[in-house]
Amino acid sequence: MIEVYSWATPNGHKVHIMLEECGLPYRVHAVDIGTGAQFEPSFLAISPNNKIPAIVDPDGPDGQPISLFESGAILMYLASKAGRFLPQDLRGRWKTLEWLMFQMGGVGPMLGQAHHFRIYAPEKIPYAIERYSNEAKRLYGVMNRQLANSRYIAGPEYTIADMAIFPWLRSWKNQGIDWNDHPHLKGWFDEIAARPAVQRGVEVLAAQRRPVTDDKAREVLFGKTQYERR
Repeated sequence: MIEVYSWATPNGHKVHIMLEECGLPYRVHAVDIGTGAQFEPSFLAISPNNKIPAIVDPDGPDGQPISLFESGAILMYLASKAGRFLPQDLRGRWKTLEWLMFQMGGVGPMLGQAHHFRIYAPEKIPYAIERYSNEAKRLYGVMNRQLANSRYIAGPEYTIADMAIFPWLRSWKNQGIDWNDHPHLKGWFDEIAARPAVQRGVEVLAAQRRPVTDDKAREVLFGKTQYERR
């Protein structure tokens, strides 16, 4: 039984979706990032960067327990463990990892900044809003062009690269996106959203998540609490 420490965010949902898709047994533990649960010593022991998700697999590669943080690394580990969703042929494998890194280095950080400055920032800064909204549109354009000639983001197979990207695009309205500008990406999005395992994955912990509306949650997520020495 894989122990999953997570919350209902795009990075959390990546791992929830993968676990549902590959059918590995898991148990989820809520880490409420709005109340500061991510800073508890027990969580920092397995996720030193105080970010969700993290997992503990009691049956690691050598038969011993292993803990992992960083959602991309977790996806790669689960794909290796299950033998699914990461192509066996080297060309397909590298193409999948290429697009997984595109999500980790671009889609997640840039769309996260778009969310922050468009929705959460206490001061509306036009320069920041324009910068990250434009970057969101650029990234959507990159994916739309890729999907003009490919069923899935990394090729003909559904992979962990698709699972990594999809949750971030569920908030397209908050990112200032018009789907009419990205028809190939929209078709891909709708196909992924219709998968039963994806539908189950995005519901994990969703009922526990609350909108960030109070000052305490804002301070925990965006204020000095993030930068205290631990």
